[in-house]
Amino acid sequence: MVAAPRTPESLDQEYPPTEAGHEVRRNVNERLLAYAQKKGDDGVLYEDFTTITGALAESYELSPDKTSITFKLRKGVKSYRGNELNADTVMWSFERGWNMKSNFHWYMTQIFKIQDPKAAFTKIDDYTVKVTIPNPSPLLDRIWINSDLGILDATEVKKHLTSDDPWAGRWLSTNTASFGPYQITKYAPGQEVVYEANTNYWRGPAKLTKVILREMPTSANRVAALQAGSVDVAEYLLPRELALLEKMPGVTVHKVFGNYIHRVELNNAKPPFDNVKVRQAMNYLVPREEILKSVYFNTARFTKSPISEIYPAFTDEYFFFKNDPAKAKALLAEAGMPEGFKTQLAYRTGDQIEEEIAVILKSAFAKAGVEVELLKMPASTLVERYTKGEVPMYFFRDMAIVPDAAYVANLWLNSASAINYSKFKSEEVDQKINAGLTSTDEAQRVADMKRVQQLTMESAPWVFLMNPGYQLATRSNVKGYSWYTPNGNAFYDMYKD
Repeated sequence: MVAAPRTPESLDQEYPPTEAGHEVRRNVNERLLAYAQKKGDDGVLYEDFTTITGALAESYELSPDKTSITFKLRKGVKSYRGNELNADTVMWSFERGWNMKSNFHWYMTQIFKIQDPKAAFTKIDDYTVKVTIPNPSPLLDRIWINSDLGILDATEVKKHLTSDDPWAGRWLSTNTASFGPYQITKYAPGQEVVYEANTNYWRGPAKLTKVILREMPTSANRVAALQAGSVDVAEYLLPRELALLEKMPGVTVHKVFGNYIHRVELNNAKPPFDNVKVRQAMNYLVPREEILKSVYFNTARFTKSPISEIYPAFTDEYFFFKNDPAKAKALLAEAGMPEGFKTQLAYRTGDQIEEEIAVILKSAFAKAGVEVELLKMPASTLVERYTKGEVPMYFFRDMAIVPDAAYVANLWLNSASAINYSKFKSEEVDQKINAGLTSTDEAQRVADMKRVQQLTMESAPWVFLMNPGYQLATRSNVKGYSWYTPNGNAFYDMYKD
């Protein structure tokens, strides 16, 4: 039994990425490729970014110029419903993803620059599929590790196609059909999600045959349920609660620094945040030390770049913001707003950390005359509103799941990215990101990505906050804690003594 702050907003892998959605994809979807695993000094299983192995693809071959990849599929792989994996299934998954014009389409067009899907995706034989791209890509193998690109059980999904829903978007929003270790057999939004192990899973059935995830929006209730033993796992607890649980017999707290970036995104396309001086002023008003101590109990780290600290090419040399209200006031005066302005800051219902930070920021921003109205809204409503550009400021906690700086920058900073919700735009940043996605000159890629970090920090598209890390509290008999770049739990790795 897992206590979570919220159930996933949708089960469809084409839904915009959210923390709850990432956890579904990690447990339900199976990818063509995977990273090997290695055990860290802390006993946690991590992904080994240096070693790519086969998953649904037993093997793969990259062309010498990195413009094509050929997947040789495993034979005998079956879905939860007993349908077998083959090239037709993979090709249909590609076709659906392309036509849904969402996550898969973004990867293919933004990362690989594919324009013609018929030229890009080819069935060689019943168990061989080839992907050909117009330019070289240093990410041609790594992208297929992402859980967003799970291969669907096309035989099952096709049963639910309709004339007005030709890709079963409605059905897949509330049902799963894949080749991963679990399928979801009950989806009650706002209440619970039931995972059942795929007894046909190619790596062998999961040790945990059923996982029930219950929505408990209040963090204190998740703590109480864990203490009472009525749940085995409690997700996304407050740092102060984790500090107390660490001292409690029968409970284990797992901590990984990870790759999160928690920030306040600003709508760069609308006044007043279309003015770089206003955005810089907001960053000079953040009392980061206070947030670190009072909210995170000194367990987080400052976010000093748009690139995750654990990824290659990261640099913090361009982080120059400190808590300086006088500097903020001067910048606002230069922007023509010496008295400040009124705005709104949105955060998710049930997210105590965001609420605590919101209150601190409201007070801090007021020191320069910035009057902030706090908006608390359900996660699904918040996602809908910020994707439409309807909220001037909103909390955004995410991770880039490919350990590559060009990928990370493209995800959040490329003006053509569907996930650049802040509407940040810089021609030089776009140019260097696009070059980084097609160049195989690693030294030049690193230099370009450092320049991207410099330009981004100077442009201040976000209010930079913290990397909170990923922590999990479990009963002490729950073993097999592991960490993957999407964060969340991989139930397949877990077991109970």
